[in-house]
Amino acid sequence: MNDPIGDMLTRIRNAQMRGKSTTHTPASKARKRVLDVMADEGYIRGYEETTDASGHPAFEISLKYYDGTPVIRELKRVSKPGRRVYLGVNDIPQVRQGLGVSIVSTSKGVMTDASARSQNVGGEVLCTVF
Repeated sequence: MNDPIGDMLTRIRNAQMRGKSTTHTPASKARKRVLDVMADEGYIRGYEETTDASGHPAFEISLKYYDGTPVIRELKRVSKPGRRVYLGVNDIPQVRQGLGVSIVSTSKGVMTDASARSQNVGGEVLCTVF
């Protein structure tokens, strides 16, 4: 697999389109950090570390709904393996005029765009959530 974060985002989108309450994805440190940010911002209920049928570590992601509609309306991968997107602190865009978040991988860890601006660091824009 070339893009594990993109795969996880697609699994979340597909599960929400089907109205599922949970979805599974293989575990990795990068996915864990992105899920931490999404849980802190309130886009998912949370996640648990489990193992899949073959014994490999995995995450069970609990999706969040409000009145039957998914809390996540749009989930887009920005920086892809074929085209990496690195932005300085002054160039990180706001998502939907501050209603959404960009998840940024910086030298100080994976964080939201607002946290990156407050800590004055730029980095790779992994995805946007609205």
